[in-house]
Amino acid sequence: MARPLIADIDLDALRHNYLLARSLAPDSQAVAVLKADAYGHGLVACARALAGLAPAFAVACLEEAEVLREAGITAPVVLLEGIFEASELERVEALGLWMAVHSDWQVEALLAYRPARPIPVWLKVDSGMHRLGFAPERAEAAWQRLAAAPGHACDLHLMSHFATADLVDRHYLERQMGRLASLAERLGAPLCLANSPATLACPEAHGAWNRPGVMLYGSDPLEAANAASRRLLPVMTLRSAIIAVRDLPAGEPVGYGGRWTTPRPSRIGVVAAGYGDGYDRHAVDGTPVLVAGRRTAIAGKVSMDMLTVDLTDIPEADIGSEVVLWGRAAGGEVLSVDEVARHCDTISYTLLTGVLPRVPRRYHGHS
Repeated sequence: MARPLIADIDLDALRHNYLLARSLAPDSQAVAVLKADAYGHGLVACARALAGLAPAFAVACLEEAEVLREAGITAPVVLLEGIFEASELERVEALGLWMAVHSDWQVEALLAYRPARPIPVWLKVDSGMHRLGFAPERAEAAWQRLAAAPGHACDLHLMSHFATADLVDRHYLERQMGRLASLAERLGAPLCLANSPATLACPEAHGAWNRPGVMLYGSDPLEAANAASRRLLPVMTLRSAIIAVRDLPAGEPVGYGGRWTTPRPSRIGVVAAGYGDGYDRHAVDGTPVLVAGRRTAIAGKVSMDMLTVDLTDIPEADIGSEVVLWGRAAGGEVLSVDEVARHCDTISYTLLTGVLPRVPRRYHGHS
C-alpha cells in the first residue's frame, strides 16, 4: 500500500478561478501566471487545463517556457524576468516568446539582435516596488528606442508590479498608479499592472492585460476578503491519513522537545506528512487540520515524515481516517491554505510552492 499523502489537484476549480478573474475585468485580457511549477500545482497540467481559456501564460524564466513548448503548449508565453543573458534571445525567438525588459543591458541586447520576426516586449517600470524596472523618468527613453527600431520589438506594453495591492490601505497603490498614468498617456501605451489582489479588488488598475497568479489556485491574497475573493475555490488539497493512534494520560509531552503536553487524557493521531514533504516545520500547536471532515489541530512539532494531531474530540477517528492539511475534505468541508499559512507565520505562496516532488500530484476534473 502506498504512503497516503497526496496533493489532489482540482483542474475544474482552476478553470473556475481563471474565469472569475476574467469576469472581474471584462475589458482586459488575463495572462495566467504559471511560474514556480504553477505555484506547486504542476506547470504542464495547469497549462493544458487553461488552454483555450487563457490567451497567454506567464513564467519566470526560459526554462519554464521550454517545458511548456515541449508539452505542446502553443499560446504566447511571457518571460516575466526577461532574459538573463543575451544568448537567450535566440531561444526566445525560436520559441515565439514574449519578454519583459527591465534593464538597460536587455534593451541593448535586444537592439543588437537581428530577429527574423519581432519579439513582443513588455517594458517594466519601477513604480514603487523597487525590484525590477526602469524608473518612470527613464522608461520613456527606453520605450522610444525600442519603438524606433523596426524589426526588433512589436506589441510594446508597459508593465509594473504593485507592492501593496493586497492591503486595505490604498495610499501607496494610488501613488504607484499615479506614477504610471501620465507615462502611459504620453506614450499611448497599453498597460499590464494588476496582479491577483488588484484583479480582485482594484478595478481602476485593470489594464489591457492583467496577471492573475495565486488567485488562480484558490488562495485569497487580500488582507480583508471581499465578495470576489470569497468565490475562489481551492485547487490543491493536501491529503493524508492517520497511520497510528496513541492514548495518553494528562501531562504527557508529545513530539520533539515536548513542546505540547496533553492537558487531559488524550487521543493522539499520527499523520503521514512532515517537513520532508514540504509541510511547514514552523506550524505551531493549534494549527488547524481536518480529520474525518472535522476540525482539530496539530499537537507537537512537525517531524520530517510525520506530524501529530489531537483526536480527543473526534472519537470516530482511527487508523485510515482522512486528514486534510489544507483544501477540501471528502465531505466538502474546506480548510483554507491561507488560514494554515497564518499559523505558520508565512503566506500561502510558500506552502503551495513548497510541496516537494515526493508528494504525488493526482489530477481530476478537466481532461
